[in-house]
Parts: sequence; structure tokens; C-alpha cells
Amino acid sequence: MNTVIQHIQRIYPLPAPVLQELTGLLVAEELPKNHVLLREGRVEQKLYFIEKGIARAYCYREDKEITFWFGAEGSVALSYNSYVADKPGYETVELLEDSIVYSISHSEIRHLFDTHIQLANWGRKLAEQELVKTESCFIGLQFQPASERYKNLLESSPELIQRVQLGYIASYLGVTQVTLSRIRAELR
Repeated sequence: MNTVIQHIQRIYPLPAPVLQELTGLLVAEELPKNHVLLREGRVEQKLYFIEKGIARAYCYREDKEITFWFGAEGSVALSYNSYVADKPGYETVELLEDSIVYSISHSEIRHLFDTHIQLANWGRKLAEQELVKTESCFIGLQFQPASERYKNLLESSPELIQRVQLGYIASYLGVTQVTLSRIRAELR
């Protein structure tokens, strides 16, 4: 649970008793590669902290899977639509490696937010950080050439290139696998 605790504390430092209350509610789960944590079209009831492994979020569009998020050790995986609006999520989150995750129900985390201002602040900081990442990704897709998006991915998350299938990375970048191969060859 060390990776999860470190990530929680990087988002917003929590006093030891509050952190202990949060971690006391987390349920450890060892899950295999290809396990689906969250499924598109369902109102999900849990969020997950990734201790070990990597996941991707994707949507189906025109019979294709469009990858739009990767989460590795320390990441939080949840359906914001389910959590915030109690509506079906638009994403599927799948594990790309055998993984260890810690889950907590939406009702438990909401209760903690209601009873501990520090945890409410932690949740706000998490949402703010995710909003900035989402905006950056959106702007990149709108205004940067694919080669720049790939370079940014290499700089920000070099481990992804080693751990994730190139087809998923191509989808994330909004290009075909052939285009990604060309970009990679040009950068060598």
C-alpha cells in the first residue's frame, strides 16, 4: 500500500489519523491482466487506487476502442460520471497487467469527504489535477501534431512505451499504428 499512500500524500497531505481512517476502508484486490474495473454504460460504485500494474480507459466509437487515459502505480481510476452525477459512465477501464488495486465505495469516500475537511480538500485537489491533465490532453489533440504528442508522452510517461501495446498508444495519440511507427522511426 506504500505506493498508494505516497500518491495520496502527494495530492494533498493528510494528517496521520485521517489518512489511517481512509486507508482502513481500502480493500486490497489482486486482479489479472485484462480484468475490467469499470464498464461503459454502468453506474459504477467504486473507485480504485492502483498499487501495482497499469490500466487504460477507453470508449467504443464506430466499432473501435478509443483509448484516452493510462493509469499506472499511484493513479486513481474512477468513472467521474458515476461518481459525480450517479449516471452511467462513458468509459471502460481495463487492466493491462496483473495488478494490485485498493478499492473504496463511492458512499464511503463521500462520507469521509463529509466528515473530514482534509479529505474533502484532498478530493478537490485530485479533481483539479485530473481537470488540468484532461485539458492538456484535449488541447494537445486539437493543436499539436502527433509527433509532438508522442514526444510529450515520452517525456511525461516513458514507462508507458515499455509496458503498453503500441496499438493502445496510437489510439491515445489519435493516430494509426502505421503513423505511430513512422513517428517513432523519425525520432530514432
